[in-house]
Amino acid sequence: MSNRTIDLNDALYQYLLDASLREHPVLAELRAETHRHPLANMQIAPEQGQFMALLVRMLGARRTLEVGVFTGYSALAVALALPEDGRVTGCDISREYTDVARTYFDKAGVAHKIELRIAPALESLDDLIAQGQEGAFDFAFIDADKTGYDAYYERCLRLLRTGGVIAVDNVLWGGRVAEPATDEDTAAIQDFNRKLHQDQRIDLSMVPIGDGLTLARKR
Repeated sequence: MSNRTIDLNDALYQYLLDASLREHPVLAELRAETHRHPLANMQIAPEQGQFMALLVRMLGARRTLEVGVFTGYSALAVALALPEDGRVTGCDISREYTDVARTYFDKAGVAHKIELRIAPALESLDDLIAQGQEGAFDFAFIDADKTGYDAYYERCLRLLRTGGVIAVDNVLWGGRVAEPATDEDTAAIQDFNRKLHQDQRIDLSMVPIGDGLTLARKR
C-alpha cells in the first residue's frame, strides 16, 4: 500500500509496459524510427499514447485537436482510437517532421481521419474560431513550445465543448518545475501550472505519466 505515487525504476517500468501496453504495430514502427531522430525526446511515451487513446474512447470523441504533431505518434494513437468518422486536426510548423507522420498515417490506414495544418498554431486555432468552430471539439492535446502553452490553452478551451478534455504534456518538465526557474520554458510551465490550479472554468488533474500530463475538463 502507498499514499503517494510509486517511483518507477527500469525494471518496474518494463513490467508496466509488459503488463499493459497494447501497441499497434504501426505505432511501434513509428516509435522505433523516431527513436533514431536527434529530437527523439520530443515523442511521448507509448503508455501515454495508450492512456490518451483510452480517454478519447471514454469521451466518445469524434473531433480532436493537436497542437504540436512532430512525427505523429500521439496523433496516430488518437486517430486509431476514433470512430471511422472521427477527425484529428493537427497543428504544426514543420513539413519535415509531419512528412514522416503522413507516411505512418497512410500505413495505418487512418490518413483520412487526420487533417494537418502547417502554420503557426495560433493562426490555425484562430482560423478555426473564425470559422465558427467554438465548442465543436471533444479533446485537445497540447505539446508544443512551452512559452505558447497559455495562448494555446485559451484557444483550445474556446474550441472545446462542455465536458471535453484538454491534455497538456510536459507539465513536470523533468522535475525542473519544482526548482527556481533559470530559463523561460521552465518559468512558462510553472506559470501555466499555477494558472490552471486556480482556473474555475475546468476540473483538473495532473497525472505523473511520461513527463507529466495535465487533464483539464471544461465545465
